[in-house]
Amino acid sequence: MRRPPRRKLRPLDGILLLDKPSGPSSNQALQRVKQLYRAAKAGHTGSLDPLATGLLPVCLGEATKIAGHLLGSRKAYRTVAVLGATTDTDDADGQVLLERPVPALGESLIEAALAPLRGRIAQRAPIYSALKSGGEPLYARARRGEAIEAPVREVEVHRLELLRLDGARLELEIECGSGTYVRSLIRDLGEALGCGAHVAQLRRLWVEPFHEPRMHTLDELEQVAASGGEEALDRLLLPLEAGLAGFPRVRLDASEAARLRHGQRLPVPAVQGADAVPLDGGAAALEVAAFGPDGEPLGLAEFEGGVLRPRRLFSFTPR
Repeated sequence: MRRPPRRKLRPLDGILLLDKPSGPSSNQALQRVKQLYRAAKAGHTGSLDPLATGLLPVCLGEATKIAGHLLGSRKAYRTVAVLGATTDTDDADGQVLLERPVPALGESLIEAALAPLRGRIAQRAPIYSALKSGGEPLYARARRGEAIEAPVREVEVHRLELLRLDGARLELEIECGSGTYVRSLIRDLGEALGCGAHVAQLRRLWVEPFHEPRMHTLDELEQVAASGGEEALDRLLLPLEAGLAGFPRVRLDASEAARLRHGQRLPVPAVQGADAVPLDGGAAALEVAAFGPDGEPLGLAEFEGGVLRPRRLFSFTPR
């Protein structure tokens, strides 16, 4: 029997702001996007749990070179926590481990339990997480029934607010830095209240620099593909420079842009955006977005002591 011909993939560049549905994993959602676009290369910027919905930036083609930077950005979530039950996954997808009565709670008691969870805190990751131990994800070992000591890491919780209290259900909004697990925050909140808790609903609202994202669902993408084809799908993509919005910038002329593309260092007096975060390589080093004379994005470079060095450049200018 003859196999059907393989679909030819496209060298497509851009960023899709996907509204991930509840149910599929982030990788399953990514693969569906990649299939719809016939993209040769794709990656996402930080997993959402299968239960979770909301913003999952999908980077196509050359945009995958900045996916790691978006992964490390500040994020915001809205979650519904259920008090009185802890689960092995710290969310509603897991098995209930322990049920306890929920005490009479007021906003002042909840606020007292929330306060220690703000700021720079030490957080123990869920045992069902993608963090690796011995070369494999913790969730793989947990599914085999192995005893696991999940790592404790320092994370940053910029904002943690109670929006609504409805009996044993709490609705909260969270802004946090990279590596923060909302499931762990809710687990620890439940322990502080003495009754346990788990995540029942979780939605990612935004990821820097996409603070007011126009997200697209998988159903919408399929409808667009059916009615308008790939040309209509392509119009939903953000350009590469949209992912560089949070970086300080430097504008180069044609000669300088050519030299940077060839790996050469350039003397540059200054960059736009002095509030950039220093690089690990030195307190004075900044990671900057480099642009050509017509505003085309060249990629990421390192600026230190008046010198610009190429760091992660796009291999060709997007359409």
